[in-house]
Amino acid sequence: MKTALYPGSFDPVTRGHMDIIRRAARLCDTLVVAVMHNPDKRGAMDVQTRVQALLLACADIPNVRVIAHGGLLVECARETGADAVIRGVRPLGDFDTEFQMAQVNRALGGVETLLMTTSPAYASISSSTVRQIASFGGAIEEMVPGEAAALIRAALHSEKEA
Repeated sequence: MKTALYPGSFDPVTRGHMDIIRRAARLCDTLVVAVMHNPDKRGAMDVQTRVQALLLACADIPNVRVIAHGGLLVECARETGADAVIRGVRPLGDFDTEFQMAQVNRALGGVETLLMTTSPAYASISSSTVRQIASFGGAIEEMVPGEAAALIRAALHSEKEA
């Protein structure tokens, strides 16, 4: 596969996301990691901070490119020349949602979706869990990429104060 697209909110990026990124990057020439955002919704971290955290976390993976995108996934896939979309699936009920989205994206733009199961070590980690733990001052370093941990903690702390 030439180019694959791994979209997500990455609010914040977790070690589970990085597991999927590293594994997917081995399957294609270029993996585009897209921070998808809806301009009408405010995330816990701003889009530029999410991109910066991913750039830090992916710095050692030469075939990964990180972008931000505010449109439909099918538009992002077309703009990046992606042959397929990669989605991670945890054993906590992700399959139904991801299956439905894959069907919609195929109907809208002919985009194929490849579902990758998460590694067991990361199955219980989610961005919402990281945000909640950080909001109470808890340790998130084991759940987020080490290279980006300080940036993520600072961003989540400043958002709490805002």
